[in-house]
Amino acid sequence: MAQPAAGPTRPPVVEALAVSKVYRLDGVEVRALDGVDLVVERGDSVAIMGPSGSGKSTLLGLLGGLDRPTSGTMRFDGRDVTGLSEDELASVRNQVVGFVFQSFQLLARTPAVANVGLPLVYRGLGRAERRRLATEALTSVGLGHRLQHRPSQLSGGEQQRVAIARALVTEPAMLLADEPTGNLDSRSGEEVLDLLAHLHADRGVAVVVVTHDPGVAARFRRRVTLRDGRLATETEPAR
Repeated sequence: MAQPAAGPTRPPVVEALAVSKVYRLDGVEVRALDGVDLVVERGDSVAIMGPSGSGKSTLLGLLGGLDRPTSGTMRFDGRDVTGLSEDELASVRNQVVGFVFQSFQLLARTPAVANVGLPLVYRGLGRAERRRLATEALTSVGLGHRLQHRPSQLSGGEQQRVAIARALVTEPAMLLADEPTGNLDSRSGEEVLDLLAHLHADRGVAVVVVTHDPGVAARFRRRVTLRDGRLATETEPAR
């Protein structure tokens, strides 16, 4: 019996190909990244590690579409960012990437449901639709009963869950988390990591975490280490 034809293969979420980033500070050239290759496939699970000054933050900015490389190629969902305007890049970023930051980055006087719905403003959705989708996202992270609570009324772990819900509300292909447990106690940190693992397994969203903690990194399928702006090691455990 003839095999059915395979469907079209979707491109990786993000491709960084031989990317370098050079800053010029007071006339001095600083090479923050030097020829790094990193591909994040759909449904991937990646931890990025490295000492201070290794280039983790710079790579984070490139993977999130917050910055552009000095040289090399960055592609989001198959689209090369080189020829994109700032507005076009922002649109791609809004569709492909959800961000989770160590410091939560929530609006202090704004209820959780409005914080989560904020990315949807840039998609032109009306207030009722933003609230509906934000409520669904908060419910999915176990905070459906905290819709009207402001950040100051929530624990650190709950604030990070709100931040994760905000990252998820646009249904991105990738969650990019910068030290997501860095400001949390060990119990809250474990709960956040469990949530990320659950979202990865259930939704198939790629999760990329920047961390200095080997214990956090060990929970991810691939572990990438940067040193002096270069990819030093990459570990993928046997399945």
